[in-house]
Amino acid sequence: MIHGSRVSLFLASRAIKRGGKVGTLLNILIIAMVFTNMLIFSGFIGGGVVDMFYDQTVDYVTSDVVIRPDHDERTLFHVDELLDRVNRVPGVARASVRYSIGGTLSHKGSMVSIPITAINPRDEVEVTKIHEHMIEGSDFLSPGDDGIVLGMFVAGHEDPGMDFFDSLGGVRAGDSIEVMYANGVAREYLVKGVFATKSYQADYMAFVSWEEMNEVLGYENTEATEVLVRAFPGEDLFTLKMRLMDFGVQDRVETWEEAMGLEVEDMVETFLIIDTIAIVVSMIIAIVVIGIVFTIKTINNRRQIGIQKAIGIANRIIIGSYVTQALFIWLFGTILGMIIVNMLFFYFSAHPLETPRGDIVPVFEMSAMLENAAWLAVASGLAGFIPAWRITRENTLDAMRG
Repeated sequence: MIHGSRVSLFLASRAIKRGGKVGTLLNILIIAMVFTNMLIFSGFIGGGVVDMFYDQTVDYVTSDVVIRPDHDERTLFHVDELLDRVNRVPGVARASVRYSIGGTLSHKGSMVSIPITAINPRDEVEVTKIHEHMIEGSDFLSPGDDGIVLGMFVAGHEDPGMDFFDSLGGVRAGDSIEVMYANGVAREYLVKGVFATKSYQADYMAFVSWEEMNEVLGYENTEATEVLVRAFPGEDLFTLKMRLMDFGVQDRVETWEEAMGLEVEDMVETFLIIDTIAIVVSMIIAIVVIGIVFTIKTINNRRQIGIQKAIGIANRIIIGSYVTQALFIWLFGTILGMIIVNMLFFYFSAHPLETPRGDIVPVFEMSAMLENAAWLAVASGLAGFIPAWRITRENTLDAMRG
């Protein structure tokens, strides 16, 4: 067995040395491109886009953990006591309360109906990163502020064709807008700023200070529609969720993944299906391309194979030599592909792919690289095995005649 393997390896090395270097290099390049193609979609879509969605959800919408009313309640009660309790829980970096009430915003004939969310700015800037993405105005809200901050999709553009949703038609920082709250209170606000996070959910929101909401309600508000909790880095979120419940939080406590529900699962499942299709297509391409190369090679070497059989070299050794040649091309093609993939990673880490949805940095995991390399090895082995197996089955004299 070992002797046969050595003979196969010897025959393969002789064939590679005697073969055309340009052809071998082209085959290696083809495998490298196929390997890169197998990873590029999952890296950008299955990894980059999904991670971007995760980051946007945590940084702008739910933070790490969110506390919401039970399904039969509309608000959280005694929110000051709840906030104190949450902030004492080990693993909690900071918590921020939000209270939302429906309202209609209007400006020069343009109207938008969305929830208006009251926040404590000091807490909010510790829990979310919305304040880091102001594109109009110099500052986020401050405690006691009587202005309003709008998301980019709410402010909109003067050209309605540029808007994804109903908007105020191009409101900018310093403009005045009118707000009619669901409780019948009308207010006029100076727009303090406009933010753009590239999150569709966050950018269609409007914020006022907690004190301003108290003025709108006409009393000191002690209720909230949700409490956002930022965990310390490295904290296990499910463990933190259970810890919050152990500390007496009786309301609905969810990690950000649970809060997003089926939206996350459906998106990830869709990307996995598309990624699998892309890998299968790449595998077929690899088998076809390498198969064609080795089919032509074995046909051209048909006479040589017949002579090898005539002098007593076993079929399995001859087949093994062609499989070894295919695996040689696979090995160096995969190494080159890994170099290309890592070069792409370093480039896009420094220069993220900008999209309207957000900046995408591809994620290439080593486990995915090794898995795809293994599948490509199988494809390459088959592409080398099948043509050689077919030729070795022929009659020796017929093969020697070419």
